[in-house]
Amino acid sequence: MSYYKHESAIVDEGAQIGDGSRVWHFVHVCGGAQIGKGVSLGQNVFVGNKVKIGDDCKIQNNVSVYDNVYLEHGVFCGPSMVFTNVYNPRSLIERKDEYRDTYVKQGASLGANCTIVCGITIGAYAFVGAGAVVNKDVPAFALMVGVPAKQIGWMSKYGEQLDLPLTGEAEALCSHTGSRYVLKGDVVQCIEVNS
Repeated sequence: MSYYKHESAIVDEGAQIGDGSRVWHFVHVCGGAQIGKGVSLGQNVFVGNKVKIGDDCKIQNNVSVYDNVYLEHGVFCGPSMVFTNVYNPRSLIERKDEYRDTYVKQGASLGANCTIVCGITIGAYAFVGAGAVVNKDVPAFALMVGVPAKQIGWMSKYGEQLDLPLTGEAEALCSHTGSRYVLKGDVVQCIEVNS
């Protein structure tokens, strides 16, 4: 076994877990899960069968990553944040064939206690504030807060707010990395220092 598993954790046969990952107290990983390298699964995390978690993700305590949730490289899931996979659940009606796919792109951060309603895509390096309820697609680098979540700004890859308007044409520099962020319309692109 090339990953760490606490003795209280349950990893079902067939689960794929990459080198250097850490599976902490009371975690349950289902047999169909695919988990990358260097992933941290905090206390009381659940990972479903039809789930892919990319390298270097951090899933904090009390998060359930249900079927049809796909996390790319370097995603952060804050404590007790929530994914769903059925849009209109009823206890008395079976809807397992109605699961909706949810995609969280590279480097995105999902704050503590936020809720991600199923069937949407969170763009790369987007930042969802604590307690927000996201019910529609989120652009790359967008800063989202509130219930329902609304965009209030843009975030750098480093994780700090950029001095950019929500729309229009503008540029901003990251004081930590020197990378340049270019806004055109309602899309931000990052131009790395060494590119």
